[in-house]
Amino acid sequence: MPGATEARHGHAEGLDGLPSEAILGVIQDTQLKAAEAVRAAIPAISRAGELAAERLKAGGRLIYVGAGSSGLMALADGLELPGTFGLSRADVKILLAGGVASLSDLAGGYEDDEALALSDLDAAGVADGDCVVCITASGSTPYTLAIARAARDRGAAVIGIANNRDAALHALSDVAVLLETPAEVVAGSTRMGAGTAQKIALNMLSTLMAIRLGHVHDGYMINLKADNAKLQRRACGIVSEIAGVDVDQAAGCLQRASGSVKVATLLASGAETPESAIRLLASCNQNFRQALEMARAGL
Repeated sequence: MPGATEARHGHAEGLDGLPSEAILGVIQDTQLKAAEAVRAAIPAISRAGELAAERLKAGGRLIYVGAGSSGLMALADGLELPGTFGLSRADVKILLAGGVASLSDLAGGYEDDEALALSDLDAAGVADGDCVVCITASGSTPYTLAIARAARDRGAAVIGIANNRDAALHALSDVAVLLETPAEVVAGSTRMGAGTAQKIALNMLSTLMAIRLGHVHDGYMINLKADNAKLQRRACGIVSEIAGVDVDQAAGCLQRASGSVKVATLLASGAETPESAIRLLASCNQNFRQALEMARAGL
């Protein structure tokens, strides 16, 4: 029996004969229900984010795995992490079935290739200590399952995100995340509702992970990589807001800190030198809030 991701939507009959605005209304309603389906998965997403943070703190890497539309959701989330949260690019890997070829032609055959999956796993050097996030709407994609199985055998932690109940992926996962989305308006087109829920869940997981790694303070991305003019202005604004100094002083501190928002904020808050700010962070086990309090107290 096909899973929910292959089922026909209750309003599918006659859909193509409706006025355009009515069709779009059905699509939007279904997308909203898909987004709401994530709420039931919050406890599992919480465990997943905490697990990912623990693995990265211990020196492991975050490795996303997916094929087709699910792979694109993984790619979109993973590519943003170095710039947004300052993670090393070496610490975030994305295994997309078909690799670069899938970015111009999202051919479906790659998702069935278990040999390709194991080759990609070996090339990425997945090992004990890593955290592997596997995403598949059906929960049964051979490429994704092969990597989940082999990664677990190697001692990596596996987070499995799927949209079908009783997904095979969940049996291979240390943390199973079920996103029980409704049937798609176009049956089986999981780029729609299932993809929406996956994107939300991945955003939640990776943001919680970054918060637990100490890269977010009062809603500011304090470990961002300011590699363009817009982000340089944002970095100045963050230092200015947190430290309570003007933008010019914030810019000067950023220059002294070689662009590090954390170090610049500590300088603007009382730390004497970049080196002392770095030592302060180290003494607090990279807890920025604690380091900031100590800088303000002149400690």
